[in-house]
Amino acid sequence: MADSNAWPKGYRCAVVLTVDYNDIHGILTQAPEVAGRDKTLSVWRYGTQRGVERLLGLFKELGVPSSWFVPGIVAEENPGHIHAIRAGGHEIACAGYRHQDYDTLDLAAQSAEIAMGCEALTALTGERPSGFRIPAGNGAPGFIKALSAQGIRWSSSWRGDDLPFAHPTAPQVIELPLHYELEDEPYFAFNLSPAVPPAQSRIASYSHTLGNLQMDFAGFHRFGLCYVLRLHPEIIATPGRIGVLRELLEGMLQHDDVWITTGGEVAQWWAESAPPVTDDHPASVYERHYRDRIEEMGPVRTLDRRQT
Repeated sequence: MADSNAWPKGYRCAVVLTVDYNDIHGILTQAPEVAGRDKTLSVWRYGTQRGVERLLGLFKELGVPSSWFVPGIVAEENPGHIHAIRAGGHEIACAGYRHQDYDTLDLAAQSAEIAMGCEALTALTGERPSGFRIPAGNGAPGFIKALSAQGIRWSSSWRGDDLPFAHPTAPQVIELPLHYELEDEPYFAFNLSPAVPPAQSRIASYSHTLGNLQMDFAGFHRFGLCYVLRLHPEIIATPGRIGVLRELLEGMLQHDDVWITTGGEVAQWWAESAPPVTDDHPASVYERHYRDRIEEMGPVRTLDRRQT
């Protein structure tokens, strides 16, 4: 049932392990009211103090590569971790500079964030990042072209598919789509007060979460798709939850036909091998019926949600 031509010879499906390394900047964007509340912030600082090292240790033990999305400011504040990630053979991709909610930024501000983030990572690593993930929010009309202008060749920010695709307005940018069920945050993100998430609906069962992730992998493997796992050091790399990830990855490694690689490698393969995106693809429809309409309407003032 899998498309045998989708991946390099011998592989049935692709797996990309991605890590959003945001330190406390992620939660400050999500819930600005936690600023100055050290007890709450300590939950997210865990990723810096323990989670990064634990993830790198597991990846090294199992011999698997990964792609890390890092805001420029986080890289500047934690250069030792950036060097450790690179020393482990992992890919470092950009997530802007300040971990912004992109819904509050116009295209010029978004473009500036991309440029600043790329420059910060280049200064630390000596290599300009080729991948990007929006920290929060959505890109403004023209955003994908702005990514391309900064040398970005792949993104993992959109949803709407389970195979990569080339963006219609900038085909040189390959998208590796996300799925909420393949993320740790919907299952485990939690803070008591102030409430994160607001509905206080977590923490999920570890065994049930592992079962969900395994069943999704089985489906992606069966149909020959691209399984993009989105992780956060402070969420998945606690002493108990790292075992969930270990068992999931060990199961994947039992398959000889699973291509576990970086986002950059998948994007390069897709750009060289896959046909252009079709006119009825969700990305094409989105560009035609939403973004073009916004551009026809002219500049629209973007509300800052923190002020509403």
